Amino acid sequence: MAGRQTGRWRRTRTVRDVSAGGVAFRHGPGGVEICLVGRIDPERWALPKGTPARGESLEQAAVREVSEETGLQVRLVCPLLDIDYWFALGGVRHFKTVHFYLMEAIGGDTSLHDAEYDLVEWFPLAEAGRRLSYANEREVLARAEASLESRVACRELQAPTSRDSRPETRDSRLG
Repeated sequence: MAGRQTGRWRRTRTVRDVSAGGVAFRHGPGGVEICLVGRIDPERWALPKGTPARGESLEQAAVREVSEETGLQVRLVCPLLDIDYWFALGGVRHFKTVHFYLMEAIGGDTSLHDAEYDLVEWFPLAEAGRRLSYANEREVLARAEASLESRVACRELQAPTSRDSRPETRDSRLG
């Protein structure tokens, strides 16, 4: 009680955040490749994700965020895993849930990514797992790998793709 009277034990405000993102994959010459987003300093690699806009579904937000952060056009394949974590920012505690989806790259170009991340690169599946900076995102990637190996674990979704369903090349985007 004494702490409350002196102000030492202030109640920290807690907010709940929701984001959506994806594991974007393609079939490369050596097998499945995964697109990761990264920062140079400090070096961190992650899966693309972000906050839904007002009126946007989680699936729409996931497709939009992956497209913006990677420069790719993607097709939503199926839900993968939801992860939860805590962080503090500006004296506020945040409890965040991120809904991840498996996504197939159908066009675009990683050089067209937005400025949120310094780097966007393709990695072989196993290397992507080693590069990811966060254990909970490695769990998401493991679920994606299992889903890719057996479509039984992954039911197909009829969901919007980024821009439209036609593959688009870098040249056509630049006019």
